[in-house]
Order: sequence, then structure tokens, then C-alpha cells
Amino acid sequence: MLPVLALVGRPNVGKSTLFNQLTRSRDALVANLSGLTRDRQYGQGKIDDIGFIVIDTGGISGEELGIDAAMASQSMVAIDEADVVLLLVDGRAGVHPGDEALVQYLRSHNKPFHLVINKIDGVGEDIAASDFYRLGVEPIHTIAASHNRGVRQLITQVLIPWVEQEAAEAVHADGQSIRVAIVGRPNVGKSTLVNRMLGEERVVVFDQPGTTRDSVYIDYERRGRRYTLIDTAGVRKRKNVRETVEKFSIVKTLKAIADAQVVILTLDAHEGIVEQDLHLLGQCIDAGRALVIALNKWDGVESDERDWIRSELKRRLQFIDYADIHFISALHGSGVGKLYGSIHDAHDAATRALGTPRLTRILEDAVATHPPPMVNGRRVKLRYAHAGGQNPPVVVIHGTQTDALPSSYRRYLEKIFRRELALHGTPIRIELRSGSNPYSGKRNKLTQRQVQRRQRMMSHIKKSEKKARQKKRDR
Repeated sequence: MLPVLALVGRPNVGKSTLFNQLTRSRDALVANLSGLTRDRQYGQGKIDDIGFIVIDTGGISGEELGIDAAMASQSMVAIDEADVVLLLVDGRAGVHPGDEALVQYLRSHNKPFHLVINKIDGVGEDIAASDFYRLGVEPIHTIAASHNRGVRQLITQVLIPWVEQEAAEAVHADGQSIRVAIVGRPNVGKSTLVNRMLGEERVVVFDQPGTTRDSVYIDYERRGRRYTLIDTAGVRKRKNVRETVEKFSIVKTLKAIADAQVVILTLDAHEGIVEQDLHLLGQCIDAGRALVIALNKWDGVESDERDWIRSELKRRLQFIDYADIHFISALHGSGVGKLYGSIHDAHDAATRALGTPRLTRILEDAVATHPPPMVNGRRVKLRYAHAGGQNPPVVVIHGTQTDALPSSYRRYLEKIFRRELALHGTPIRIELRSGSNPYSGKRNKLTQRQVQRRQRMMSHIKKSEKKARQKKRDR
């Protein structure tokens, strides 16, 4: 599961600068001004194939009033959300009473945290850290966030427990449960569907949007196969999100999508597909998760409306024609059992091992049937393919001028690989890589050599002519 890191500290200690370094973005405003960050800012980072969610917070000084008090409460919520806290302090300013208060707060709440001494550039690590040893905190990290100094080492140390967990999961991959996330807008019947799939009243169901606040992970076994079912909170449009706890729920839902292997997107048959459904669908596709679509409350739809709903679904969801669509009633159980077949197909396709010889043969056949276009008078060449990852399946294609390959031809390759490999229920990613040209630059070198040779010849001719003139004068 993706770890959540919260950046906490006094105002102007460099939290937003570190946030931008970790997320490789400029999402957080940075300036030499205290209190610039007021609300929580969320971003995603990745290091050595380990992803994480990072939360930027406003500064906490312990003397907040008015809007600063609300800002401080946002930071406290971020601490509760996080798996581990990075407590940033200013290495140039030394220990401040606010730093001591934050250390005491984190200790009293048994929250794992790392002390991060920022702004060591121009000061020296030992000098900057010496004043903070009296806090009795271990471990202590020294960084210069503005220069990205020590940041990678910091995150590598922080993520060690999750790296070890990933390694343990890889060792015990055989027989591992299939992680299935149930996502959708509020009140579409997600918790009812979870209870129906489990066969018991495991989660709270109530006819009110927002009943589920947190993501609930439930392990169970069915017909000899193990599953982890993830019930999530409903995601609404950002402008409709008012409560702080609901913002927390949205983050958990997005995290559940990233944690899952298969996502069941639940829609309301009475309302059809709305824009927020498409937004959630985009989140699932961007995460590369295998997908199953469940149209719930189908039993309440009039028979004369069903054909129109089916045609509307087909029209609006034609860009994900690889995903199965099921018409179900979570309340009465009709059609729910058929979801498992699609879950298995999607999971098997998303985690299947793909061999290089077969991928290369498919690529060669696709190129022979429909060659790539000409670019600047030269044809794009696609030479061979190999697997680059799973969940989603990644096909890496090597060739020349691949950067100039049109997106339409990339979609053509995606369809060919999906059809030939029978990848049903999962998106597929195509990565294009161009090899270095062994003749690159040789033409320029040859021209330069010719120029040098011409210069030598001209110099020799001039000397010969000069000698000839001199002999003529001597006569």
C-alpha cells in the first residue's frame, strides 16, 4: 500500500520546497514569506519504483489565532492521516520552542516521525545538527531542500519499512489475494455491493450519501480463492466537498485505487453516467488498474428504458471497450455473482507474464500489415518489443525515430497487442524507445576532416607558388 508522508513544521522552514522536490512539481507555492501555505496540499512521488503520497501543510508555531488557527488544525489532520511524519526544522535558526512542542505532540500521539534539519547549505551538517540533539530524537536527517541535497537519502531511509514489505510480498506472491476496490459516487450502493459479495452485513449501509468515511480493507476467501475487498468513500466534485473529513475520504479513495489490482466502478442505473463518473473512470485509467463496470439498481429501471441505457453506455464508454459491463442489483443480489468471472479475467490479463519472442512477432506482423508513416522523408522503424511491467501490462518497443510516431499509430499498436494477447479487462501501456544512432556526428567529423585536408592542400599550393615566383625573380 502507498505510504502517506506528512510534512510538518513551523512556518517558513521549507516544507513546500521539499514537497515540490518530492513530487517533481511546482504545485506548492514557495516564497520567503511565512504562512504562505494554508490548506493541505496532496501530491504523489516515486523513488526506486516505490510510490508514496506526500502532504504539504501550513506552518505551526503554537501561537495561532484566526485563520492561522484553522491552518494549524489542517496540519493536525494531516498528522492523523499520515503513516509517518517528516518534522522539518530550520538548521540556521536552531531549536525553537515550537519545534519542542511539535516533538512532544508527536510523541504523545505515538506517531512515527523523522526529524529533518533543512537549510544546511552554507552552515555545515554537524554544526546545523548539534543544537537539535538535545531533543532526543532519532533518526536525524540533514538536507538542503532548495538544492535537492540529501533529499533522496532521506526518503530512502523513510521508506525502508515499505521496501521490506514489498520484498516480503514478492516472496509470497503465490496464493496472494486479489485486491478489488469498489469505487463510485456517494450513495450508488458500494457498501451494499460489498456486503452482498461477502454474504454478510460487514459495512454500514444507510440511505444517506457519505456514510462510508474511510476505506475498509476486508480479507475473505471464496471457492478456494483469496480476495481483499476495499470499500471506499464516495467521491464528489471538489466544489461540493465541504467537510474536512470528506476531503480525507477522497484521499483514501484515490489511495485505494492505487492499492487495488482490479477496480469495480459502480454506477447508478437511475442517474446514468454523469461527469463525476467519467472523472473517477479517468483516475482508474491513469492508475492503470484493471477495470470492471457495475451498473447498480438495475432492478428499479423500467423495461422500456433499459435498451436506451445500454446504447448510451456503449456510446459514452466506447473508449474502454475492453472492460466488462454488468447490470446488477446489489440489494437483491441479481448479477453480482457474475462479477467474479470478470474480476478473474481482468486480474489474470493484468498480471500475465509476456515473453519477448511473442511480443516481437506481434510487432513484426503489425508493422508488415500497416507500416509506420514517413517522417522527414524517412520511415519510422520499430525493431523489437519486450515486457516492461505488469498491472497494467507494459510493452516496450525499440526502434528509430520513435519520438515522431503519431498517437494514432500508438493506438493501433495497443489494439493489436490487446487482441493478439487477449488482454481483456485491463489497459495496456506502450513505451517507445529510440536507440542511439552509431553514425550520429560522423558526417560532421568527415566534413571537418575534409576541410582540414583542403586547408593543407591550399597551404602547400601557396608555398609552391611562392617558391616558383622566387625562382623567377632570381633568374
